[in-house]
Amino acid sequence: MAEEKPLSGKERSQQLALERRAARLAAVQALYQWEQTGAKPDAIIAEFGAHRMVRKAAAAGDESQLAPPDRKLFAEIVRGVAADVEQLDDMLSAVLSEEWRVERLESILRAVMRAGAFELAHRQDVPPKVVISEYLAVTDAFFGDKETAMTNGVLDKLAHELRPDEMGAARGGHSAR
Repeated sequence: MAEEKPLSGKERSQQLALERRAARLAAVQALYQWEQTGAKPDAIIAEFGAHRMVRKAAAAGDESQLAPPDRKLFAEIVRGVAADVEQLDDMLSAVLSEEWRVERLESILRAVMRAGAFELAHRQDVPPKVVISEYLAVTDAFFGDKETAMTNGVLDKLAHELRPDEMGAARGGHSAR
């Protein structure tokens, strides 16, 4: 049996990025469950930790399936969204087009946008363009181009409002993709 060699700095960085992406995907799934069942966030976090956050074999070449989720980030997103859902929905409503309301969004898409809004508002350590890019990948895991474009537009507008200095001097219409 071959001995595993330690990861290089670049490889470790890539591994951490995959663990964070897996945490975001799991958090969206947990937030969906939270909204659908009304269960307490800590109960859902415990359930995911015990039964759902297991290392999976690669599915259809998706490398993110190889990384175990960053459990700390997962729990922070789930608890944070649940605790701040009304404010997050108000922020999202402010940047959605007039014909859309947060309640009108499909449940998974709503969970994606709430999680993205939470990170934009409360995770100053993560650059806004990274947050947007990560949640575009999560949206793409569940939906097609239309919903991914909508997520991009909403989170980009929100990032320009919440973190204008980090988004640059140009306003609106700039994509994170």
